Amino acid sequence: MLAVENAFPGFSVDDLDAAREFYGSTLGLDVVDEAVGGLRLTLPSGQPVFVYPKPDHVPAGFTVLNFVVADIDTAVDQLNDSGVTTKIYTDGWAFGTDERGIARGSEENPGPVIAWFRDPAGNVLSVIEM
Repeated sequence: MLAVENAFPGFSVDDLDAAREFYGSTLGLDVVDEAVGGLRLTLPSGQPVFVYPKPDHVPAGFTVLNFVVADIDTAVDQLNDSGVTTKIYTDGWAFGTDERGIARGSEENPGPVIAWFRDPAGNVLSVIEM
């Protein structure tokens, strides 16, 4: 068996400067330049995430980070006010998102209260009310 001491997630972007600005200024995370040429994001839990440049980057079509929020409506308003689009899926997909991109779940489509958005590299992120 592998003797693992720790683990951390990572994902690629096509523009480190845009990622630094987005994750630091728009989302308010602590962002530090790594000596190896990437960025270290620190999530509110203290978990580090490595973001690295990739010239042939292809955006993740799945959610790479979920940000837990106390109030989904306030979080979506804040994102939209910052120029972030939260309506990234068409109607009928993703539990039936509303006009603001919020999926609230229902008896027919149970699921979380969640809204998805993209970072500047096109990776999918979410805000989720627990």
